[in-house]
Amino acid sequence: MRTVGRIAEALADTRSRDCAVHAVDIVSRLLPLEAAAHEESDRLRRSVAARLVKAQHLRNLEPLFGELPDDLHDPAAETRACLLGELALTGSGTGRSRLDAYAERLRELGHPLARLPRTRLDIEHRFAVRVRGLGPVKTPQQLRSRFPEVPPTGSGAVAGRGAFGTPDDERRKAAAGPFTAGGWEREPEARFFTLPDPLGPDDFGISFIKELPLDCLAGEGGHRGTALACATTPDDVLNELFSAAYIGGVNGRGQGGAYARLYAWESLYALMGLSADVPFLEAVRGAADHRWVRFMAFTDWFHHDTADVAFAVLDPTRTRVVVLAATDTDTDRDVLG
Repeated sequence: MRTVGRIAEALADTRSRDCAVHAVDIVSRLLPLEAAAHEESDRLRRSVAARLVKAQHLRNLEPLFGELPDDLHDPAAETRACLLGELALTGSGTGRSRLDAYAERLRELGHPLARLPRTRLDIEHRFAVRVRGLGPVKTPQQLRSRFPEVPPTGSGAVAGRGAFGTPDDERRKAAAGPFTAGGWEREPEARFFTLPDPLGPDDFGISFIKELPLDCLAGEGGHRGTALACATTPDDVLNELFSAAYIGGVNGRGQGGAYARLYAWESLYALMGLSADVPFLEAVRGAADHRWVRFMAFTDWFHHDTADVAFAVLDPTRTRVVVLAATDTDTDRDVLG
């Protein structure tokens, strides 16, 4: 299967209409569909689609969309859905009759990628964009340099002790989806809490978060007392969710742009408690009414290695809070010393 993938990726990287057609044909026909190989097959199809959009002229891709799919069990339809998803991130592909017709058919058939906007939204402006000097946030100094710190308050700690958990397994899986799909080393923590009274406007900070019964804050860690929280924005959170799936964990399970975008939005919807039928622009407007916090804590739960991500979200009623935390490390390197 890996040999098939390498051949298809090499063809995808070669700028030619014939090479584009052959690359799609190979991953559509030759990658196995058995459940045991499904994950790797999906990853390879997504990788080939991303390479095609990066390397090929749009005119080389248009002929791939001449025949509309009858159902979603066709691997060729899946590959083309990924292509359309990748094109959306580049801002191209709309206004072309073949591509528009194919996208509409995918929507009719209920393909998950087809519900995403056909063009990149403004809130997605950082997706797959590398900014020199802005790598992962690993130290309190880096966090404070990028985001305004929320000062701790005694009333926040009191409010945190009064919060009670409201488990929701389906929502938990969706919130953690980008990290799970990306193969991060540790199972992410996604927890939901309700408050008996609205949280004070200045109390949504580390004093509040530290009082919540979170696994990521448990344990004795070498720097247990070091913890801080900083205010952030929805686009920062969405970009981290996208990057978690797009880049993948240290052991390499990057999902390609199309599905990374889907996992990111599904996670953001779960963080805000939105149903899937809420339009994306309405979700963007609603995100501005939430409060978003990045936090950092030096406990044993976090690896403090390649990547640590932790967010807390407060809804507009100030009575519902979501916490999402994830950590990744190169376990093989740790074992080898």
